[in-house]
Amino acid sequence: MYAIVEIAGQQFKVEKDQKVFVHRLDANEGDQVSFSDVLLLDQDGKVTVGTPVVSGAGVKAEVLRHLKGDKVIVFKKKRRKGYQKANGHRQYFTEILVKDVLASGFKAPEAPREEKPQAVAAVKKEAPKAKVEAPEKKASKAAAKGDDLKKIEGIGPKIAEILNENGVKTFADLAAMDAGKIKEILLAKGKRYAMHNPTTWPKQAALAAEGKWDELKKWQDELDGGK
Repeated sequence: MYAIVEIAGQQFKVEKDQKVFVHRLDANEGDQVSFSDVLLLDQDGKVTVGTPVVSGAGVKAEVLRHLKGDKVIVFKKKRRKGYQKANGHRQYFTEILVKDVLASGFKAPEAPREEKPQAVAAVKKEAPKAKVEAPEKKASKAAAKGDDLKKIEGIGPKIAEILNENGVKTFADLAAMDAGKIKEILLAKGKRYAMHNPTTWPKQAALAAEGKWDELKKWQDELDGGK
């Protein structure tokens, strides 16, 4: 009697007391292993074909040893590219001895079930709460960032940075300041900022703070560097 059985992704024709080399199995030497994927069974000329496997049939075997196969050279080359590479490979195998071929009554061993601790389940249930709080964090970051002061005619990236360092981060902050005070802040950073005239900056910021963008844009078209 022989059987066609699938072992580690390959099909083998096996009989009792036969030694077979299969792909490496996750078992130790001397362990007893069994295979239930019997695709075909021949009992003294009586052939049974599985759909896809033969119900109740199985193969029992013993692990004899683990070993490596012969070395295979893998050579790659791309012509006219100056590329060539050679690699060696030795496939891992397991030698097994077929102890018995069963036509019926075979039961595959059940894999042990892993019990997950309750603490892990509790953490997973609380996970959605963190997602609900996420938008509030984003909103607080946006509020701390302030307004884009570069939208004011005459203010560039460097001046906006100077104003932020002095606590002016929003249009409302800028609108509440006096033009003379802004001038002092700029002069404190060096003579290179003496050319800037912040006379209209507070009024522009007031319009921006009130959301009057059309009116602000019309006025800015008439301005020259904030003057």
